[in-house]
Amino acid sequence: MDLQAHLTRRELFGRSACGLGTAALASMLNADGAMTSNGGLTDFPHFPGKAKRVIYLFQNGAPSHVDLFDYKPALTKWHGTQIPDSVAEGKRFSTMTGKQTDRPVLSEISNFAQHGRSGAWISDFTPKMAGIADELCFIKSMHTEAVNHAPAITFFLTGSEMAGRPSMGSWLTYGLGRESQELPSFVVMTSRDKEASCGQIFYDFYWGSGFLPSKYQGVKFRGSGDPVLYLSNPEGMSRQRRRGLLDDLAKLNELKLRDFGDPEIATRIAQYEMAYQMQASVPELTDFSNESAATLERYGPEVHRQGSYAYNCLMARRLAERGVRFVQLMHAGWDQHRNLNSQLKIQCEDVDCPSAALVLDLKERGLLDDTLVIWGGEFGRTPFLQGKIEQVKSWGWDHHPYAFTLWMAGAGVKPGTSYGASDEFGFSAVDNPVHVHDFQATVLHLLGIDHEKLTYKFQGRHFRLTDVHGKVIHDVVA
Repeated sequence: MDLQAHLTRRELFGRSACGLGTAALASMLNADGAMTSNGGLTDFPHFPGKAKRVIYLFQNGAPSHVDLFDYKPALTKWHGTQIPDSVAEGKRFSTMTGKQTDRPVLSEISNFAQHGRSGAWISDFTPKMAGIADELCFIKSMHTEAVNHAPAITFFLTGSEMAGRPSMGSWLTYGLGRESQELPSFVVMTSRDKEASCGQIFYDFYWGSGFLPSKYQGVKFRGSGDPVLYLSNPEGMSRQRRRGLLDDLAKLNELKLRDFGDPEIATRIAQYEMAYQMQASVPELTDFSNESAATLERYGPEVHRQGSYAYNCLMARRLAERGVRFVQLMHAGWDQHRNLNSQLKIQCEDVDCPSAALVLDLKERGLLDDTLVIWGGEFGRTPFLQGKIEQVKSWGWDHHPYAFTLWMAGAGVKPGTSYGASDEFGFSAVDNPVHVHDFQATVLHLLGIDHEKLTYKFQGRHFRLTDVHGKVIHDVVA
């Protein structure tokens, strides 16, 4: 009777004849395909992909496309006058401008010029990116559905505005497996503008595994101290003793795994082992002493400050060359609602040099051939002013989902090209519009994955990153 009183529901099913342990183990293998020795699916990739890994430089808060990459002379012509109703009427905006009846057009605050053989129009706020114009593939007709930050970021990274779906990095490590045994396949690092000008929050579900086993979630490297908590052994604990402790613990966990087939037990075993491997690999990873002075100078003066965007960009290159599958850098500070004139230029100075340095560094080391670099935010900014035109010091843009720009570089994309276009105001995507699901399908294609076949069965339905949408944009594929 005591046993029955303390028997949990999971234990009851697990100890039953042919209980749910077998079903859970089948779930661990997804029942859609066996796993390879590196943890990926046996039929992946579906075809030879140009990219083996991704570095996603996600710009939280949404950079202003019309100030950086989408030159619109009409904004200067219309400066101070109302944006035509035919352009903006019936569109949904955030609560900050949703009821604003006065919508004056605002000229871009930067100066544009053409760069490289491609003649790409790029702002003088990003001179280093302008210097690598012929390496970049701009998509100028991006559009999305969400008008607020967290849902829009979640949509880009998971394919759904609602939290709880696997992130892109989780999908890739689930399908393709790992290249490194010493480091996680999916690493996340965050940074923010030095002025802390906006309150963007980095939610864990931006790199979560959703309904996939938790071993596929991103591992966040901290911006100070040990990159990962509890990486150092306690005082008096030798590495040999740690090894023995983990071996004994693994045996106990394996007994439970055999009893219940719970995939989270398998995750626990794998995480303990990865933590042990990282005790040796992470100190070497974070030691920049073998980097040349020229390399460090290229990334800019902030490169030595742990947690800065420059530091994280150099770390991203070092992670890529050590076989990490997906590196997600998230940098907040782009939300210029009331400080456009002061903050945008500062924000560009923070990210311009390191972003360009990363692309050049990868290229010089031969890594750009099979590394896809992505730079962009969750939406764009309105080409009409938030607030009043007379209040120059508080000029700003609101959130804008109808047209914006991102760029890609590296494996499989056409360098020195621009795809799609917005209208004369930079308001709506009018030429070859690219939806978020199209972008996701294209990223997977560059990795050799058919986005319709990367699925996971959960609650009776096969889910995928692109939901039931998405088409590959073949015109940006080299």
